[in-house]
Amino acid sequence: MDNNLAELEKWGFPLQELYRIALQFYKQNSGKAVHLSYEDNLKLIAFKQQASLGPFDPEHAPALGVLDVIGRDRRLHWQMLGNISREQAMEGFIDLLNTMCNAFRPYVEAVRKNRDETLKEELRRMELEKVENDKREREQQELLEEGYKEEMQRRQLQDALNKQTYQQFKAYAEKQFPGNPEQQAVLIHQLQQEHYHQYMQQLHMQRQQSAVSNNNNNINNMGADNPTPDSENQIIHENQNHDTVDVTQDDLANDMMNLKLNTKSDSNEQEQQLPQQQINNSNEDDYIIIQPAKIWTRPDIEEFKADVSAGDGDGVITVGHGDTITVRVPTNANGKCIFWEFATDNYDIGFGIYFEWSKPVTQEVTVHVSDSDDEDEFLDEDYLSTNEDLECGSLTNERNSLPSTSSSKAPISIIVPIYRRECFNEVYVGSHAYPGEGVYLLKFDNSYSIWRSKTLYYRVYYER
Repeated sequence: MDNNLAELEKWGFPLQELYRIALQFYKQNSGKAVHLSYEDNLKLIAFKQQASLGPFDPEHAPALGVLDVIGRDRRLHWQMLGNISREQAMEGFIDLLNTMCNAFRPYVEAVRKNRDETLKEELRRMELEKVENDKREREQQELLEEGYKEEMQRRQLQDALNKQTYQQFKAYAEKQFPGNPEQQAVLIHQLQQEHYHQYMQQLHMQRQQSAVSNNNNNINNMGADNPTPDSENQIIHENQNHDTVDVTQDDLANDMMNLKLNTKSDSNEQEQQLPQQQINNSNEDDYIIIQPAKIWTRPDIEEFKADVSAGDGDGVITVGHGDTITVRVPTNANGKCIFWEFATDNYDIGFGIYFEWSKPVTQEVTVHVSDSDDEDEFLDEDYLSTNEDLECGSLTNERNSLPSTSSSKAPISIIVPIYRRECFNEVYVGSHAYPGEGVYLLKFDNSYSIWRSKTLYYRVYYER
């Protein structure tokens, strides 16, 4: 029996697995590819019973019927096996099947070969996955390092620009909000961000113009000869590449170095030129210097909402989620001061006031609705609030919708920056003296809310 065990081990299978393969082969091919005698079948079944249940126990064996001849023969052969172990019974089953059926050993070899091939394929697949994962991790790490370096260069460039323009923007902010350091800091930050974006746009345009100019020179030089199809394809490819010119890290590094070298001299020049600019721009400063607004609250919110609702209904507006309502109120020739009052139901809302320096085309108060995407271009991501609350989801955009600085639009001054007001507990009231002829822009901002709409009650009037 030990020799048989050694032989079975050479087949490349553990005993339990080889016995399972042999039993499966016997069940699938008995009476088909395997034709055994009645006596051989009884021996195989006896080995199977011994391997499954152990030695025969007469006390626990069920009674046989009088005519159950096959049952008595099977039980007799089972008893003949005595007390051999289950492992020995498995070996006996395998040896007997191999002796009686010449097709069994080739079947086992085929199963072993298929198993080995499957294992090798699985190992190759795991190795390829490991190589791919390592490559992907290296690429991600390189991207992260490259992005980090680029971001650091951009930050350094922005800090250098902020240092150059701080004194100039500070003087402007002190004129806009005298005696209010908090609003001055907000305005300085907004101006610095806008200046940085304009600088980057100009830098991008310079790179594009330089690339297009070089491309045109190459085309003119090649135009002297008849271009071949290959050269035409090359020109088209270069044109496509020039359309997507971007500011590279080397460009940022060069600009950063120039800024560092010129920061001190530029700042001194700006300090010397600032008084002269203030003198030259004195006409413009006449309308830039405006008085700060007065804002207060009062508790009679229910009476206020009832009065507004009882009117013509123009003072009740639903501000949709993600929307910003702009109420345009032109200055009145007979007035000298504007007053406003507003409140909401249950939830807060963003509120701010701007003044558009343009001659009113109508004396009617108009309401304009815009979603958050309409004004995203005026915002910087660093200035967006990220307070976590139920309305804002994972990233709350408490937006300060700054007006466009495009030359095609009238200049706009910030009277009151947009902040979220808890106007569902009390009425917010305010006033502002006319700085001149123009249009007040009352902005009610709900762009930070991703699913809640707000019911707004407001009233605007002027004082003679």
